[in-house]
Amino acid sequence: MDYPMFCYQCEQTAGGKGCTKVGVCGKTPEIAALQDLLIYQIKGISCYAKELIEKGEKIDKDIVSFVENSLFTTLTNVNFDGDVHEKMLRQSQDIKQSLRSKVSSCNNCCEQATYNLSDTRDQMLEDAKHAGIMYDKSLDEDIRSLRQTIIYGLKGISAYGHQARELGYYNDQVDEFYFRALQATTDDKLTLEDLITWTIRTGDMSVAIMQKLDEANTTIYKHPAPHKVNVHVKKGPFIVVSGHDLKDLEMLLKQTQGKGINIYTHGEMIPCHGYPELNKYPHLAGNFGGAWQDQQKEFDNIPGCILMTTNCLMKPRDSYKDRIFTTSVVGWDGVKYLGKNDNGDKDFSEIINKALELGGFKEDQEPHEILVGFGHNATLSHAPAIIDAVKSGKLRHFFLIGGCDGARAGRNYFTEFAKQVPKDCIILTLACGKYRFNKLEFGEVAGLPRLLDVGQCNDAYSAVRIALALADAFDTDVNSLPLSIVLSWYEQKAVADLLALLSLGIKGIYLGPTLPAFISPNVLQYLVDTFDIKPISTPEKDLASCLSVPTK
Repeated sequence: MDYPMFCYQCEQTAGGKGCTKVGVCGKTPEIAALQDLLIYQIKGISCYAKELIEKGEKIDKDIVSFVENSLFTTLTNVNFDGDVHEKMLRQSQDIKQSLRSKVSSCNNCCEQATYNLSDTRDQMLEDAKHAGIMYDKSLDEDIRSLRQTIIYGLKGISAYGHQARELGYYNDQVDEFYFRALQATTDDKLTLEDLITWTIRTGDMSVAIMQKLDEANTTIYKHPAPHKVNVHVKKGPFIVVSGHDLKDLEMLLKQTQGKGINIYTHGEMIPCHGYPELNKYPHLAGNFGGAWQDQQKEFDNIPGCILMTTNCLMKPRDSYKDRIFTTSVVGWDGVKYLGKNDNGDKDFSEIINKALELGGFKEDQEPHEILVGFGHNATLSHAPAIIDAVKSGKLRHFFLIGGCDGARAGRNYFTEFAKQVPKDCIILTLACGKYRFNKLEFGEVAGLPRLLDVGQCNDAYSAVRIALALADAFDTDVNSLPLSIVLSWYEQKAVADLLALLSLGIKGIYLGPTLPAFISPNVLQYLVDTFDIKPISTPEKDLASCLSVPTK
């Protein structure tokens, strides 16, 4: 049976317009349909939840967690397992019915709320046609654009919210916002101006959840500090940990102590080496490989195991499908999943035994180390020296170059831009976009490394903290600092990060390698007019523009 498909939530969507036959990510039309229907269902749940919230009732945190995980599950490169989606859909109907039974009359009711899930998967897939992004052909394109921008921002927020919740931290305002914002995307009475307000509120909530996740990470694992990471391998059995989840890494480190297994970070896990409560484990041996899009060739036939903790999963090749494991919300049909036991812990013995069986690398490579660990606490400890260097003219400009990496041609722009940044400037970087240049030698300026690795994508909050502190020190605002922001985007966490920056009033951001397909021309014009968003051009032109005047 053929199912209609339309997905344009990631930067690499087919033709820059939308995937209609199969996802560039590997998502099949069936999985796409089930994901559409799951989003449809949580919109319906939210219609009832909003009614209860407005009556002063609290929504059970298990329901919040389900909606959060549903958003996260449908984020790019997270879950490709049909059985998981069907199970979540059935659970969504139970939750919807339980909330429906508490609402005597529904002022916010919409078709998503009144819909009841069908009994079989085939029927669900047929129903999913009504949940498709483009199903309503008469919908104003700007309304559709803003609704989808809100949903994609929520997906990004859900990834950060999930990580924080796994550590026992959450934000009640964000939890409530999931329901309010999802319901808003079903409300035909809302105008373009209303939806613009909701979009900026989504940015506010992105800041709030990044702040909460920063609190969780730095309370439990202490503030990151500068730390050298070996990016070459060592002899012996090993497990590569990819994704973003610090708690999963910690559990694995504890369970592999004394077993002769080296643990390597991969992709956005590299900032973990800066956290004192993680780098205290001597078998956290280094970082393996580059950004997420290189995994199929980097994992090809490796004599060790891989654990995927959050998003960034690509279709596993047969050469390593028997040695890649998933956990949390991540899944692929036929790949071994490691879930929680009854007490909330995870037993990693299966992946540990497999790693020992495979034997690992036969010899050490010559070590090559790079620096990580420049979160807001570490960087701002140098604030007096930074301020003096700026005032004396030794330090001319700051560049934040980071975001999501991807495979599309044109991303070498970010490498070339970083290479061309003058030697009297500092580069802040975060997320996996850093792999475009983080192994290059940049030297120092005014006694500081010129390249400062701020952390994961969620550590956009750290970059904001740094910028706000510097603005305060110079008695100005962020937009008047000698600071330029050059962002690469790929998936929905980058959308949440961008909305967070816009909600803080930050202007003049350079964005690439392409603009989002879900942003309509009129919405784009609004962003350009209001926030001076600039599509990237060439490194030379953009660099000259950044440095042409002392302030924006």
